[in-house]
Amino acid sequence: MANGILIIDKPQEWTSHDVVAKLRGLLHEKRIGHAGTLDPMATGVLPVFVGRATRAVEFAAEREKEYIAGLRLGTVTDTQDITGTVLETHPVAVSRQQVEETLVSFRGAQMQIPPMYSAIKKDGKKLYELARRGQEVERQPRPITIYQLELLQQDSPTDFLLRVLCSKGTYVRTLCHDIGRALGCGGTMISLRRTQSAGFQLKDAVTLEQVANHADPDQLLLPVDRYFAQHPVLTLSTPAQEKKVRNGNAVTLSGPDGLYRVYSSQQEFLALGKLEQGVLSTVKSFFHV
Repeated sequence: MANGILIIDKPQEWTSHDVVAKLRGLLHEKRIGHAGTLDPMATGVLPVFVGRATRAVEFAAEREKEYIAGLRLGTVTDTQDITGTVLETHPVAVSRQQVEETLVSFRGAQMQIPPMYSAIKKDGKKLYELARRGQEVERQPRPITIYQLELLQQDSPTDFLLRVLCSKGTYVRTLCHDIGRALGCGGTMISLRRTQSAGFQLKDAVTLEQVANHADPDQLLLPVDRYFAQHPVLTLSTPAQEKKVRNGNAVTLSGPDGLYRVYSSQQEFLALGKLEQGVLSTVKSFFHV
């Protein structure tokens, strides 16, 4: 049975669901989920959780993400990216310095209005479904944080390449749209590549072609405890302690409060555990039954 994490470099024009469907066939495993949906036009890091590792998906969305985004000034579209219908065009007379100065105001904690073309629901309907019918509804601003935002290069009088390190829930195409509006000429996103997600980077990623051509694609899977590497290790010393963890019971242990990667004495990853006031409880188990 395949169990682990596969970091896919998602190809353009594929949905995240397409990637999961393809991997179900390649790995012969139905239990596959992904963390952090990427739009079809976007490429890059898509963490995919296989088998029992799907239990870790819920933790993956909390981590910060990094993108390389193409911004085109002077163009406004209904989707806020280049795949949409052009609504406005404006002349552009903006210097690199002006762009860099404008980026300053977009760094840090802020509120962002999500785009109509998004999967957010309003009265049970996804916003993009309403948008496709020509409807626009009021959206509530959502708190996001832009940890880092820098201009990498200017490719033409209208096109700029940005690096964005941001919190979950950030719409980079909305960021591009808002930067263009702040510069007075409008803007839209022309490319997007995710370079970091759920603690994984492009160097960890493989392509679907590599998975398909590998003699044993299960060998490409990363162990699920790799995702929790930021937490310290806690190794159980007795069979009785291990039995309690496997049964979902609390264990009395000494140590600083916090989250831990819990292992058996044989170094099998058992669970993500929480130690609080000398009592270890299971947050999520990952051992093989």
